[in-house]
Formats: sequence, C-alpha cells, structure tokens
Amino acid sequence: MSEAEQAWFAVHTKPRCEKKLDGMLGRLGWEHYLPLVERRHRHGAVFRAYTKPLFTGYVFAKIPLEQKARLYQRQLVVRTIGVTDEGLFLRQLDAIRALVAAGVGLALRARLTRGARVRVKSGPLRGIEGVVENPGRNEGIVVSMDVIQQGVHVAVPMEDIEPLD
Repeated sequence: MSEAEQAWFAVHTKPRCEKKLDGMLGRLGWEHYLPLVERRHRHGAVFRAYTKPLFTGYVFAKIPLEQKARLYQRQLVVRTIGVTDEGLFLRQLDAIRALVAAGVGLALRARLTRGARVRVKSGPLRGIEGVVENPGRNEGIVVSMDVIQQGVHVAVPMEDIEPLD
C-alpha cells in the first residue's frame, strides 16, 4: 500500500478501550503507538504496579484511508482526529517514545496558555474558576469579577488546575 493512501490519526477511544484498540491495530498490521507508563498504587500495605496509557483515551495510528471505517466496527472508537502537519507530529511522537523508553517519571499536564479558562481541581480552592495568568512562570490564576472589571490573583500550582472546555 502506498504512503499516499495512508494517514496518521489520533484515535479517540471510548473509556478504558485504549489497550483493546492497540491489540486490534496490531492484529490488522497497521502502524500505531500507544504510549504506556507504569504506575504504582497502594492498596493498604501492598503496592501494585500496572501500566496505563500516558494520554488517556488516545492511540496514534497510521490508517489506510479506504479501511478507516473498520475502526468503528468494534465499538471502541469515538472519533478520529487527522494530523495536519505530519512532520511535526512524527517529531513529537518520537520525543514521546524517547521519554517513555527512558523510564523517567512522567506526569501529564494540560498545555495551558495565558488567558485560558481553568478550574482548581484540588486543595482548599477546589471548584474555583479563573484565567491562567502566566503558565511559564507558574504564577497562578486570576479570579474575575466581571461586573466591576477587576480580578483577584491567587497563586495555585499548575498541577492543581484543569482546563475548562
């Protein structure tokens, strides 16, 4: 099959279906990648190790375009997101592969930009919504009072906030 008839996609899976889709893609012989990281969880006095997807809900796959509909046959896929800049995508995928292979501690962070709307997900400010002030310097968020066009800045660690959609 020629390269022109295939394209890379980020395949968004149904909840907890990443490994099933990974297996299906392997059986089909399609090039794909599911970055897995090891996590340890404590159950009482016992620690258990398990692997989980680095990007929950996503598998990256190079799919023959005329066979794309096969992805939806087993009820594992929500949607496919096409890759517009394949060169950039492959460089980023190689970087992720290198990080996973190095076995260093990885933690997923939302890529937040100045002005992004967020919610505090843990700690004493849980549930508070605001706007990212300066994500590069971890300066926290601004909670707005729009009616008087003012805001209050509060320092919140970036790991304690989540983006609002």
